[in-house]
Amino acid sequence: MSTNIKRIAVFTSGGDAPGMNAAVRAVVRNATHKDLHVYGIYRGYEGMIDGDIKRLETRDVGNIIHRGGTILKTARSKRFMTKEGRQQAHESLMAHDIDACIAIGGNGTFTGASVFNKEFDIPFIGIPGTIDNDLFGTDNTIGFDTAVNTAIEAVDKIRDTADSHNRLFFIEVMGRNAGFIALNTGIGSGASNIMIPERASTIDGLIKQLKKGVKRKKLFSLAIVAEGNKLGNAMEIAELVKAQTDFYDIKVAIIGHLQRGGSPTAADRMLASRLGFSAVEALMDGKTNVMAGVANNKVVYTPFKKAIKNTKTPDADLIHMAEVLGM
Repeated sequence: MSTNIKRIAVFTSGGDAPGMNAAVRAVVRNATHKDLHVYGIYRGYEGMIDGDIKRLETRDVGNIIHRGGTILKTARSKRFMTKEGRQQAHESLMAHDIDACIAIGGNGTFTGASVFNKEFDIPFIGIPGTIDNDLFGTDNTIGFDTAVNTAIEAVDKIRDTADSHNRLFFIEVMGRNAGFIALNTGIGSGASNIMIPERASTIDGLIKQLKKGVKRKKLFSLAIVAEGNKLGNAMEIAELVKAQTDFYDIKVAIIGHLQRGGSPTAADRMLASRLGFSAVEALMDGKTNVMAGVANNKVVYTPFKKAIKNTKTPDADLIHMAEVLGM
């Protein structure tokens, strides 16, 4: 049990994700339970540099578990990438006598934390908060389940108009470098086609599959496209297919930032609460430079270097299942 840590800071960084507030709540309440002083850093590393740091009490995190976004706000900081910016951030932490930090975010957040720890030897624990679900060392990241549910709800509505008009919809979801949202949305919504960055696709192969549906007198079709799909975005793919076919009225829908907002699902609230609680436990046990995650329903701690560099890809069996079920 560590006796050196008396004051900790928590912040959210990078893209926002539903459930971040639940994680902040868990950090503050468990730390307060252990008689630690907790400080919130507003606007991520930008706020750390500017000294935008305030004490958080238990009452400050009441009635936030159901809220999307982050009460601590978030930002991406170019200044923190410089030695001068990190030096200023360190001075801000020292001005508040901060002994350790809990960072809620993704790859960029943990990369910054790792560099900062190496330079100034301040303990950091990471909590994976990103809708992309692309961090190695945890089955799911905070916000992923909510983003998928939001996307599926939108696709279900699009299905109604597709069915009414004999349409083919290309529906773009988030996932610049990872296809987890697209794959799970596609399976959950019963889409005919799913295009993800990790899987090679061709326009000819896509048209061939669409023709099979037409032969079966399929009245409409839904194709889920991850924004990072190598064939292009949904609009570009739709134009290519439209130029070679005439059996569907082709439309495009981009769900976009709707996936980042909204009240977190029960699964995300549970995950965020568990990881926020565990991050404080990790600091008290003397851990540093690790990300708290849940694998096989057990809390695990993965070194930042491994969480950042190791590639997490969708399960090949799940991709095969999606292809079979989408026929």
